Amino acid sequence: MAVVREFTLPDLGEGLTEAQVVRWLVAVGDVVVVDQPVVEVETAKAMVEVPCPYGGVVTARFGEEGTELPVGAPLLTVAVGERDGSAAGEEPKPAPEGSGNVLVGYGTQAPAARRRRVRPQRTGRTEPKAPAPAPAPLADPNPGSAAIAVISPLVRRLAREHGVDLAGVRGSGPDGLILRVDVEQAARAARSAGSVAAEAKDTAGRAARPAPRQAAEGLRVPLRGVRGAVAEKLSRSRREIPDATCWVDADATELLEARRAMNASGGAKVSLLALLARICTAALAKYPELNATVDVEAGEIVRLPGVHLGFAAQTERGLVVPVVRDAHARNAVELSVEMARLTEAARAGKLSPAELTGGTFTLNNYGVFGVDGSTPIINHPEAAMLGVGRIAPKPWVHRGELAVRQVVQLSFTFDHRVCDGGTAGGFLRYVADCVEQPAVLLRSI
Repeated sequence: MAVVREFTLPDLGEGLTEAQVVRWLVAVGDVVVVDQPVVEVETAKAMVEVPCPYGGVVTARFGEEGTELPVGAPLLTVAVGERDGSAAGEEPKPAPEGSGNVLVGYGTQAPAARRRRVRPQRTGRTEPKAPAPAPAPLADPNPGSAAIAVISPLVRRLAREHGVDLAGVRGSGPDGLILRVDVEQAARAARSAGSVAAEAKDTAGRAARPAPRQAAEGLRVPLRGVRGAVAEKLSRSRREIPDATCWVDADATELLEARRAMNASGGAKVSLLALLARICTAALAKYPELNATVDVEAGEIVRLPGVHLGFAAQTERGLVVPVVRDAHARNAVELSVEMARLTEAARAGKLSPAELTGGTFTLNNYGVFGVDGSTPIINHPEAAMLGVGRIAPKPWVHRGELAVRQVVQLSFTFDHRVCDGGTAGGFLRYVADCVEQPAVLLRSI
């Protein structure tokens, strides 16, 4: 006789307490094997495929696509021992107790005390021979129409919450992809149209009484997921870190020429961001006080032995900061390759929690947005962040004469607990010198 086992949403690590069901990979009645991915979930960090530790027949699923589940909530139940290829009359083979597969923060081998949790009032499970129907996936608002260009389940949920018919929304993304902003605009337009209709219907009645104040309801967007995680991290940084910012303009003409020469040699291409990252690691080697964190409970500054360099990347899901491990041990070409890989994974929503945490210093190139300067907020619990504005032609005194040069503004925000202005100024001046004269960097190699 089959044993029904319940598989719950595992601990996904990094303090994450919930995840949203993005896509079910199996249906009720399907046969699964040990460690087969059964559902794709989205956390505040990344998209994750969750493998099932049991082999057998899926008898029930919990949570529709778009539903948020807390860690420990039931995901699905599996009848273990059925359809395992046993010969007639043989005792069914139980699934292995542990698969050995590890998803960040959890192993598929469960403790004995939690192997079976019977919840008859919640599972609605049936015998494997006559499985219950699978919960219907989120349907398009127009079932008979052509496929609607929506990828994100968050966009679908937002449309559902505000009663927006996606079939009537024109997407502003690539190939007509419907983005969150498109749904928000459609919701605002629908509310505006509804207000006009209601006002026209009640004109006579309102004429006899004072006109009410116009209420600006606004669109309420849940502060969760990536946006919620960013908000919490930045708020904590502002609460805990006494930061200060200094900045300097630098002539980046020679740095751009050096990059062109490197890429003209026929070897691997080097990005400008990778060159700036290499300058950062050299500057941190010269000023190690800034590659640190503060242990508030112990009352100590912890200087870290290696540089794990984070860099800000804007994606459709929001701002994320992938981390280049051991950046101090990589040259410009290696940094360029790794940063390109992490950026591509970030845009696809495929970064693992390990690739988004553990940074010791952050490089923020906000110049890609066409702005000159900013005062970065430190990525807690780090101690500093370098900001880079756009590189633009400006009048500059070069070798005693006025000339048009490629000028960039560099801003440096630091935790005043780990150092004073002299150290921070020295770090920023060294970075500016390397930007203006890349040969300075060669002397530090």
